[in-house]
Amino acid sequence: MADELPELRASDADRERVSEQLRDALAEGRLDMEEFEERLEATYAARTYGELAPITRDLPGAVPAPRVSMVKEPLDDGSWGSRIVGGEGSSSWGVAVLSGFERKGRWTVPRRFNCFAFMGGGEIDLREANFADREVVINCVAFMGGLNVVVPPGVEVVVRGIGIMGGFDHREEGRPGDPGAPRVVVTGFAFWGGVGVERKVTRAERQRLKDERRQEKLERREARKELQGSRDGGLGDMYDALDEARDLMREHHDERRDRHEERRERHRERREDRHRRRDDY
Repeated sequence: MADELPELRASDADRERVSEQLRDALAEGRLDMEEFEERLEATYAARTYGELAPITRDLPGAVPAPRVSMVKEPLDDGSWGSRIVGGEGSSSWGVAVLSGFERKGRWTVPRRFNCFAFMGGGEIDLREANFADREVVINCVAFMGGLNVVVPPGVEVVVRGIGIMGGFDHREEGRPGDPGAPRVVVTGFAFWGGVGVERKVTRAERQRLKDERRQEKLERREARKELQGSRDGGLGDMYDALDEARDLMREHHDERRDRHEERRERHRERREDRHRRRDDY
């Protein structure tokens, strides 16, 4: 398709598939860090299939451009049914040896994703991902390293890993999944390392929920004013103050959680940067 329609505009999903292939090539040693950064920059700057195609032409398993349909497809409505897309997945493995890796954002989780960490760390974030099947397996092997799997609310989680002087996080097991939601099985082996599993909403979803709570608070306040009238103004003010205090406590908790996640993200980026500089030397 890229050769037939080189001027056809590429989508964000096309650029993400190419970037995942570049990350795999870096992990396999086919590209050094300088080449990886140059090609990744060219990937996100590409606007057409013709500009994307040369970036991975010399790599095995070059990502083909998708078939273009002139028929309007149904929009992705965000439901679980629309996120189970079939296929082979956009990335099937991740490796961290004295370094780190992450899979996050809009990517497709294959039926089996294998990851390995040796004195390094990796994060597999499924919150915005699509799924190749209704059940996917995340196989984690950690030696003196750590791996973390982040799942969205509504997904059923099963943990079957084995830890020796290490461990697998079982806290998210036992919660039934939403109807039609995928099932995530976390398995593997940890020796002097750990595999964490946590359930989190995306920042966009957290902001949406916060906006909904604010709107509900305003609606409750208006409803009380209509019911109580001017006679009970003092009581209404007390309820408003209680609502305000409750909202402030919730916002304070959310802000602390956001700061904690940002610190973790900065720490992980600094650690990966140190590993990259050490590998370059």
